[in-house]
Amino acid sequence: MSDNEFRFQFSRGDGVRLDRYLTEVMDGYSRSRIQGLIRDGFVTVNHQIVVKVALVMEPGMEILVRVPPVQPSGLLAEDIPLDVLFENDDLMVINKPAGMVVHPAAGHDSGTLVHAALAHAPELEGIGGEQRPGVVHRLDKDTSGIILLAKNDRTHHWLQDQFRLRKVKKVYLALVDGQPPTPTGRVEAPIGRDPVHRKEMAIVRPDKGREAITEYKVVEVFSHHTLVEAYPQTGRTHQIRLHLAFIGCPIVGDVVYGHRKSSLPLDRHFLHAVQLTITLPGEKAPQTFRAELPDELAVVLSQLRKP
Repeated sequence: MSDNEFRFQFSRGDGVRLDRYLTEVMDGYSRSRIQGLIRDGFVTVNHQIVVKVALVMEPGMEILVRVPPVQPSGLLAEDIPLDVLFENDDLMVINKPAGMVVHPAAGHDSGTLVHAALAHAPELEGIGGEQRPGVVHRLDKDTSGIILLAKNDRTHHWLQDQFRLRKVKKVYLALVDGQPPTPTGRVEAPIGRDPVHRKEMAIVRPDKGREAITEYKVVEVFSHHTLVEAYPQTGRTHQIRLHLAFIGCPIVGDVVYGHRKSSLPLDRHFLHAVQLTITLPGEKAPQTFRAELPDELAVVLSQLRKP
């Protein structure tokens, strides 16, 4: 399979940057995708490879862009049932069950969401990278709820940009031990790798981690527990779990960042990605998708609501 080639001759006099110009003339390619092609040596100007994204264009410059084909992942499709909430030619919106890992990793070389999705939509093969075809964002293994998978490279980069620019609105439901200090709040605490337990994350000093922001709202209060909605403004690993524990309200069943023994009969942590709002490729108005609580979490709530 050969590269796709795009040829242009710059004729304007406004001194636009190379990456901005190519974003304008290459329909369907995001600016971040264009910048990646430039930095990786797939763009020539006047027959010379350029890697400077901010190169100022001059009239008469000839530009050649080579877009390499995506590489097949080599992953085997597995016939695993999926709860598909929405699907079109560009993407799938899936309600992921707890216990399913999103993509292959050490110790998880089969049975993942990606393996299941490849059986459902073979065109995912190779999208976005070899080991994570179609994956735009993640959910922890024991977190259930909404996750998106892109079905082509154009959509993959579009969705990546939506997340990077913080245009995606996500809502999570969490049942926590105790009660937050205020009915609504905002937690700003940097997150980085735990210096002692390297497989875990931790709240760290600003110079040791990355900015992390979570807003929350109390939904329902019980004797010893509280149901909250969490609205992550950033997308750090284990962010909601860490931030709720940081304010003294660890998620029920979270034996890593909360109590070592769950305060309620639950074999997973009570965290569910209930709602996601995003503008899809080619559309102007955002769409909202919702995944209701799975049975095992709904049962816990019903027990708590009993008089």
